[in-house]
Amino acid sequence: MTPHEIAAKVGDHFATSEWVEMSQERINQFADATGDHQFIHINEEAAKMTPFGGTIAHGFLTLSMIPYLSANSDMPRVDGIKMAVNYGGNKTRFIAPVRSGKRIRGVWKLLEMAEKRPGQWQQTVEITIEIEGEDKPALICEWMTLYFV
Repeated sequence: MTPHEIAAKVGDHFATSEWVEMSQERINQFADATGDHQFIHINEEAAKMTPFGGTIAHGFLTLSMIPYLSANSDMPRVDGIKMAVNYGGNKTRFIAPVRSGKRIRGVWKLLEMAEKRPGQWQQTVEITIEIEGEDKPALICEWMTLYFV
């Protein structure tokens, strides 16, 4: 789709990803990559004694899944794209923990698609990361991406 065609969808549900499992192996790998080895993430026995009842994914792991979820979604792709870069977030709220073994998916709502300069578009989306079978989402964030066409 052209950036103008995408801009016409502001306010609409924009995309939904496939479900992906947040396995203990993924959680452990993230702990190793970031140095965040808090027991609630990696020690299954100790985590059983918490209100979570077991290990949970790092909030930042869940947030970092957005590119993967985006790539595995039905999101419209910008025609003629030369480059896309993360521009930042306006809001991020971690609502509910993602327990090890649960599946998550992303749901996008398009908030803005604005041409900032010729050939440079700023897209703002609201992303909700849902947890399969649960009422509350893992997180909700507002994220901006710059597209160069």
